[in-house]
Parts: sequence; C-alpha cells; structure tokens
Amino acid sequence: MDKDNQQPKLKAAVIGTGLISKEHLSFLSNSERAHLVGVCDISQAAANYAVQRFGAEAAYTDYHQMLEQAKPDVVHILTPPQIHKKMSMDCLSAGAHVICEKPITPTYDEFKELWDFAQKCDRHLIENQNYRFNQPILALQKLVEDGTLGTIGEVEVRMALDIRSGGRYADENLPSPVHKLPGGVIHDFITHLCYLALLFMPTFDYVKAGWNNHGGGNLFKYDDLDALIFSGHQHTRIRFSAYTQPDCFSVTVRGSLGYAEVDLFQPFVRCVVPRAVGKQFSPLANQFANGWTFMNASFTNFRRKLLQKTPYEGLHSLLEQTYQALQEDKPLPISFEDMDKTSRLVNALIAEENHL
Repeated sequence: MDKDNQQPKLKAAVIGTGLISKEHLSFLSNSERAHLVGVCDISQAAANYAVQRFGAEAAYTDYHQMLEQAKPDVVHILTPPQIHKKMSMDCLSAGAHVICEKPITPTYDEFKELWDFAQKCDRHLIENQNYRFNQPILALQKLVEDGTLGTIGEVEVRMALDIRSGGRYADENLPSPVHKLPGGVIHDFITHLCYLALLFMPTFDYVKAGWNNHGGGNLFKYDDLDALIFSGHQHTRIRFSAYTQPDCFSVTVRGSLGYAEVDLFQPFVRCVVPRAVGKQFSPLANQFANGWTFMNASFTNFRRKLLQKTPYEGLHSLLEQTYQALQEDKPLPISFEDMDKTSRLVNALIAEENHL
C-alpha cells in the first residue's frame, strides 16, 4: 500500500476464539488496514491468550461491553451458528460491519431477516466463503471462463473427512453445538460445498439429497451426504463422506472439450483437454503436462507442510479484499447474490421434501 495514500485503519474486533479464530486473528494482527481493538470469548483465559498472542488492545467476556467500549468498525463473528443472527444484529445496531463465519445462519429465512436488518442499519454483512479465493479454485475458474473446458455439463464437489474417529465432533462428553444444526455436523461444512458448486452452476432447478447416519448412535445426526442438483442440462453432485479415505476436498468440472480437477487439501490443478499434438497423441501430452504439474505440486505441498501452511490461504485474500472495499467504499468480494444463492441451496438440500 502506498503510505502517502494510506487509508486510516479500521477498528476490528473478534467474537469467539475457536479453531478458525487463529486465521482471522493472524490476518488482523499483520494487516495494514485493520487495528485489533478487542477479542471476546466467554472464557477469560482464552480471550487473554488471544490478546497476548495477537496483540489486541483488550480482552472481553461480554461482547456488549466490547461494542460499547472499543467501538469497532468491523466485528468478526466466529461463534456457533445458532447465535450468529442475534450477535450480528447487536453488532450491526452498534454501527459495526459484520464478517460472519459460515453458515451465516442455520436457515434461509433467518438469513433474509438478518440481511434486511443490515440494510436498515446501513451496514455491510458478509459470510466467510474463503475457499472461493484459494489459488486452485481461481485457476479452475479461469479454465472455465476462457473456454478451455468448453460448455460445462457436470460439476462435482467432494469432501472426505474422518469426523467420527476423534476430534471436536466426536466428543460424547462435550458435544459440539453444530450437532444440533438441521444438517448436523455436515451442516458445518455444507456451505463450502454449496458456494463452490455455485461458482460453476449459475442457478439450480431442483435437488435430491441422500442423508445418512451410517455409523449410528445418538451423537451424529448424519455422517454421509450424497446429493444431486439439476440446472437445465447441467448436473452437479455434492458429496460428503466420513468413511472414504484419505481426507480430500476436491472440485471437478467437466465440459464439452475436457475436464479439470483440484484438491484444496493437497493443492493441485489437473486439466485434461485436447492438445495441439492432435487427438491421437493428446492423451500422452496430457499425461506429460499433468505429470509435471503433480511433481511441482508435490514439492510445493511438502514445503507447505514444513511451513505449517493450511488450506485457509483464501481467507486472508478474502479479508484483505473486504477491508479494502470497506475503506474505499467499493463492492465487497462476496455479494448478497452469492450469499443468497448459497443459503437457498443449503436450505433445499436440508429440506425433508428433497430427501431421498
């Protein structure tokens, strides 16, 4: 940023110090556009640690007190989804813009109510759709936009996570609040799957979703989702599995000329299209081209592991663009239409009448 034209920093605050807060706080602590004035958590120890680790001005256990005393321009809400709407409304009423973790609300009707309230307050409201800004997804979008893949006919977004064998979702003694969402634990991930699908599927006509609890028990509502989404000639599949391994987060787009796929957990971009060597030798040319891509990706991913880099690279880009837009009074990188379509698709997948 040109220091001669540098905008005043926006006062930022964070509510919630869970796992994702590290990414938000690390961005804010190093940003030239934000000044971290407060961190709030019901745990005083957690709030104090975040202040010490990321250099915030003050720790709070009551977000109302933080809004009154710190008077932030922007609040990051990183709490369980069931309280997003209430907290967001309180922050908007206090004059702060809101950056909210996904899902922004558990239902579409709640999202519309929250959005209308933000408009009445003349404040911005944005949902974290961070994976849209990861480099492999941007590369995949470019292949679609420049016509490399031809007319798009099929999209698949797949996530495999072993959520039942351990970790925060499998604790019977301290169940995660997301178990009580309409889609159970999968609801905590489905927003990502939906907005990525919608990048390549402008709209949808109807959906059919198979929700299952293959592992049984009372803790998990669902641990498997297999859904088909229809939009004209285009078919899209959204898949979540707690049993297939290894863990993956892949997006595949197939068109009339070829297909491309990416994996956000082990970043790579694979593209299979007709090559200049002709139809007979195109398969061989694709093997060479993608082999080189995989080799480079292997070295890059090994380096990422050593540096402890995570798949949240897109979050920092999203936040940078968001703060710049707020400073310069320009459109935010996530629009109402983006959030509206995503929330509607999540709602359609969860709706009982669309269950297989």
